[in-house]
Amino acid sequence: MGPEQLLAPTTTVGAPAPYWLLVALKVLGFTLHISVMHLWFAGIVLALGWRAARSDFARTMGGRLMNQMPLIISLGVNLGIVPLLFLQVSYYKVFYPATILMAWPWLSIVALLMVAYYGVYYYVTGLRAGRLTRLHHGAGWVAALLFIAIGFLFSSGMSLMERVDVWPESWQKWSVAGASLGLAMHVEPGTVARWAMMLGLAVTTVAVWTVLDSALFAGRESADYRRWAAGIGAPLYLVGLIAYVIAGSLYVFGTWLGPLKQEMFSGPHLILTVLTAVGPGLALLLVLMARRGATPLLAILAGVAQLGALALHAISRQVVQNLKLADYMLASADPPNYQWDVLILFLLLFVGGIVLVVWMIGKAAAAYKSEITPSR
Repeated sequence: MGPEQLLAPTTTVGAPAPYWLLVALKVLGFTLHISVMHLWFAGIVLALGWRAARSDFARTMGGRLMNQMPLIISLGVNLGIVPLLFLQVSYYKVFYPATILMAWPWLSIVALLMVAYYGVYYYVTGLRAGRLTRLHHGAGWVAALLFIAIGFLFSSGMSLMERVDVWPESWQKWSVAGASLGLAMHVEPGTVARWAMMLGLAVTTVAVWTVLDSALFAGRESADYRRWAAGIGAPLYLVGLIAYVIAGSLYVFGTWLGPLKQEMFSGPHLILTVLTAVGPGLALLLVLMARRGATPLLAILAGVAQLGALALHAISRQVVQNLKLADYMLASADPPNYQWDVLILFLLLFVGGIVLVVWMIGKAAAAYKSEITPSR
């Protein structure tokens, strides 16, 4: 059996919108999602580590980040619906077969997410009450590890979606009488490098958040703390960037082989590859400028620069995905059956949702300034 035989059949419904719009919304949604998701992917481990430190400033920072985490998680999960929706619409031919092959690990994400979410809530209830027990600490660490595991499951699923060539072997290994057992986890060096690359990038996002938090949301904290919090962003960003560069190099030079490597290192794609590699540099510069104290303007500029770096990462990831799948499918080839009424409604709700989120963040900032600081 050839891998082409395992692709999902072409839909008879047709593409609901032009491909360029679908993929643009997918990339935009993914950029917004990871800009928030990074804060729990790497942030919970860092926050719990800070809470265990002897430094009062570190303990304060850990408490502040964990206190914000329920809102961060709810926002990130909802933003994650957007790229997943457009992934299913445009890349259904490979998305559904891949997630059927690894059905049980993929479905376990929902259960793991629920446990992790409640673990964070349980930890935060103890934090806000000023009574953190061993059970609260245990729940926090379990949640942190589960979120990291969820990230690896996503990395495995997206990697399997792009590796159509390994589907027949995976299906034959994990099937009974032709029926898939749903246990075909895809783990290879590229999968691990991809996961580690995202983890390193997440650390840089947490670093930028420490600068933003110190300048915008820490009005009730001392000036000494705000300077310390802004200053910790620079070394933290460097650590994350080093991890990102190492894992990214392993991913690029280990998985970009043959035509893919040639394509990404030539022509217009070379410009994209270079921009993606140096993209975090501007955010790093701004974080370094803020190391002795961040003004609101400087912090916002650092946040915008980091969002730009994440957008470049998302665009490159999309281009690589298209090139890897070029031999098996062309997402833009589905017959058009544009549903403009539904699309316009979606765009209105999406923009309205973003405006609502900005309003909620403003209200949350005001609340954090007025509420009693969590116990240290």
